[in-house]
Amino acid sequence: MMMTMKKFLLVFFGVIFLNLSAQKAGFQLSSHILDISQGQPAGKVEVELQKFNKTTQQWTLVSKKQTDDNGRIADFLPYAKGTENYGEYKLKFLTEDYYKSKKIESFYPYIEVVFQIKGDEHYHVPITLSPFGYSTYRGS
Repeated sequence: MMMTMKKFLLVFFGVIFLNLSAQKAGFQLSSHILDISQGQPAGKVEVELQKFNKTTQQWTLVSKKQTDDNGRIADFLPYAKGTENYGEYKLKFLTEDYYKSKKIESFYPYIEVVFQIKGDEHYHVPITLSPFGYSTYRGS
């Protein structure tokens, strides 16, 4: 009986942990926005993923998504074995409407974060945000 309960708890917490992780199977890129001025995730923020075309020297829209209530987007850039997503990318966080909806004036109408994908591993590119500043890093 005790062993069955341990197995149940192990499976239960394993499923919860997997559902809370930023990475979604089949996708190579995720992002997250934490509004440090509010102390909470920034939900319902539009985010564009663009890729730089070296031939045309132009940015091309790859995808446009919206953060969920936890401030996350887990399914940018589909990935499968043999797929090469190598290149220079930009996440454009459209923050102006987010702050307008909260009746807060913001200095940044949008934030652009440029980065490179050089391998097959998962890339997590989050930002911390406030009306007059932001920070980014490569997450896991």
